[in-house]
Amino acid sequence: MSYTTIDNPGLFFNTVLYTGNGSSQSITGVGHQPDWTWVKSRGSTAFHLSTDSVRGVTKQLYPNADTAENTDSSHITAFNTDGFSVGSAGDVNGNSLNLVSWNWKAGGSSSSNSDGSITSSVSANTTAGFSIVSYTGTGSNATVGHGLGAVPKMIFFKDRETSVDWGVYAEPNGNTKEMYLSTNDAAGTNTNAFNSTTPTSSVFTIGTSSRYNPSSKGVIAYCFADVKGYLKIGGYTGNGNADGTFVYTGFKPAMIIIKLSSGSDNWVLYDNKRDGFNGDTHALFPNNSDAQTTDVDIDLLSNGFKIVRASGRVNTSGGTHIYMAFAENPFVTAGTKAAGTAR
Repeated sequence: MSYTTIDNPGLFFNTVLYTGNGSSQSITGVGHQPDWTWVKSRGSTAFHLSTDSVRGVTKQLYPNADTAENTDSSHITAFNTDGFSVGSAGDVNGNSLNLVSWNWKAGGSSSSNSDGSITSSVSANTTAGFSIVSYTGTGSNATVGHGLGAVPKMIFFKDRETSVDWGVYAEPNGNTKEMYLSTNDAAGTNTNAFNSTTPTSSVFTIGTSSRYNPSSKGVIAYCFADVKGYLKIGGYTGNGNADGTFVYTGFKPAMIIIKLSSGSDNWVLYDNKRDGFNGDTHALFPNNSDAQTTDVDIDLLSNGFKIVRASGRVNTSGGTHIYMAFAENPFVTAGTKAAGTAR
């Protein structure tokens, strides 16, 4: 049996907390030079903000909004060897504001990819199962190279030029359904989204839906594939009980995103840095600008997570929930069989 070679997940994904100073500062402690950084104020109502190295560090998108791409040099201003720099913008550096950043390492500078019928620009990290893909839509059924060398099971899409909600492909939902990162809607059937075609190890397919394939307009896609011991995408069924489902991931989670796909409820995001200990997990909501809550939804364990909320967004009785989880510690490592620990 083989195990992950990612003995230090922080080299590929890390959550970093910081306090705004209202001026400018460099945020360190990420453990790598990020290619995608997502920032949110923890204790106040404020938009989520996302930027990446493929589009350019000063180009912002907002996961909780349908807004088109915005260019502004007062938000995130640089990606650095151990983090990123921020300017004076209040939503990323308000004075005394408590903020959280989630940071992913892709492949650095993008390169041209001609695996699909549309040529794309791709920054791919095949070790960590993550790539950033930029392409221009045609309005006709097409394929796009993603550079992972593995089948992506979760993809976030955003038309950069139009006010339209983010689209989401999630493997547990199948290839005829889409979700929307910027809304709380249930997964809905749309055969024009992905042309009823499952991604392959080289390409994903887009249909005629303008959300994913707007004619002559730019789109950004964030692609994720399972990596044993580091990244897991899947689904579970809720039981509506405080003694909820245990979900095995094979590692101690550093971050988990969950969405009820069979019904309308918020996307929820948890991480191991904002939380103190189990019993004190704090939720943020990618589809809205709310501050974090103190509701207790899940426990983070050495080999997965346990649902401890009796109902709602993570545990609707009989409801289908999809999730994506990243590792803090692998349950087993490349060189040892030492397990991570629960808190």
